[in-house]
Amino acid sequence: MGLFLSAWLCGRGDSTLSSSSAFPQLAVPTSSRLALTLNSSPVSSGDAHSHWSSIHHSPNFLLSPCKQEVTRTPAELSSDGVRAEMGVKSGLHVWEFMWSPKHRGSHAVLGISMQDCPLQGSGYNVLVGGDSQSWGWELRTNQLWHDGQTLACYPGKRKRYHSEAGKSCKPKSSTLANTKEAETPLLIPERILLVLDADAGTLGFVVDGSFLGVAFKDLPRGVEMFPAISSVRGGARIRLRYLNGTACNPPALMALCGLSICQFLGQQRQDEMEKLPLPPLLQHYLHSCF
Repeated sequence: MGLFLSAWLCGRGDSTLSSSSAFPQLAVPTSSRLALTLNSSPVSSGDAHSHWSSIHHSPNFLLSPCKQEVTRTPAELSSDGVRAEMGVKSGLHVWEFMWSPKHRGSHAVLGISMQDCPLQGSGYNVLVGGDSQSWGWELRTNQLWHDGQTLACYPGKRKRYHSEAGKSCKPKSSTLANTKEAETPLLIPERILLVLDADAGTLGFVVDGSFLGVAFKDLPRGVEMFPAISSVRGGARIRLRYLNGTACNPPALMALCGLSICQFLGQQRQDEMEKLPLPPLLQHYLHSCF
């Protein structure tokens, strides 16, 4: 059966779909654990890991009745944060954040925090990543923050050439001489996945279906970590949903085989599973898992 399936797949190669998004070019390979988690059906949206904490948040954040969305009320010279109700100490876990770029403003940060991360401060500052208890990704500047310091640009650096500020964009010898290289932050879309591997001590993010690699490593082991955000924008609404997680055990061979088949078919050809030379029971397994 395996030989027939291999021949069927090899004879039906897929052409790579073009995309205008910059993120697929920045993607890095994922582990089998992460690939399976990302391709598995999400858990119920009512899972307690999808709730913002009704206690651990700034008074300037209002929770929705379902506790899956928070809204920052307008407040001058205030930085405000909120963390999830439930954290994790082990395993690999994926959460989904929905945060419109129009409702971010400056100092829009998402990441993880420990139990005692400050969730309110005076002035406009980064809270998540602003102390030793948290690690954050500032979405507007793409900067990584920890212990009150910027560590790097994530995911890596993209650069463009631009004319000196205040100069005309019309080509001139003087402006060309003053042209310099500058970093261009990526516009991060509304949907962002946070990937916390508590066993490996790493934190990364998925954007536009692309895993952008490890943002933070050497995180404390065996310590409860919570998804968290901080904002200074009045009216900002952020929605949280826990998608899935897995223990540190190696993935099952059957699951890995199913993942390989689904990745080869691609999203555009999922309906072709019924044409695979497989028994109906295995076809049903592929449909139910992916």
